[in-house]
Amino acid sequence: MKERVAEMEAEAAKLRELHEQAAKEQSPSVGGDDAMESEDDRLAADERSVHVANVDYAASPEEIQGHFQACGTINRVTILCDKFTGHPKGYAYVEFADPSFIETALALSGTTLRGRQITVTQKRTNVPGFNRRGRGGYRGGYRGGRGSRPGYSPYRARGR
Repeated sequence: MKERVAEMEAEAAKLRELHEQAAKEQSPSVGGDDAMESEDDRLAADERSVHVANVDYAASPEEIQGHFQACGTINRVTILCDKFTGHPKGYAYVEFADPSFIETALALSGTTLRGRQITVTQKRTNVPGFNRRGRGGYRGGYRGGRGSRPGYSPYRARGR
């Protein structure tokens, strides 16, 4: 029995070492150069990608890749899914190896894929805070109801 416990402890120690070693290899360094390179890589990938709308929910990445294969070399096809249900949202992104392939891919807008007419546009990069519409994050006030009347206080009206 003691031999078996010693074996299990030795295996656990080996697993801990392997786990720590794998974590060190996968974790990015905190330095600014790696962070900037990953940001630059992401922006470069956005410049080489197209957004495909109205994709059939049963379409596979291989079918989308086959549809866009004539445009040029494809690095990746991403079909976005709902995070709660796991069902496809109906659009996809196609990343090409070279930005010059995008013009050919944009020409496929309006073609049919699995019986649905797809729309192809160039992928845009989201800018943080761009969609605020000047509200400043405040969404309350002047929506009607009791609190919108000037000089009205629900506490004063109840006699408090």
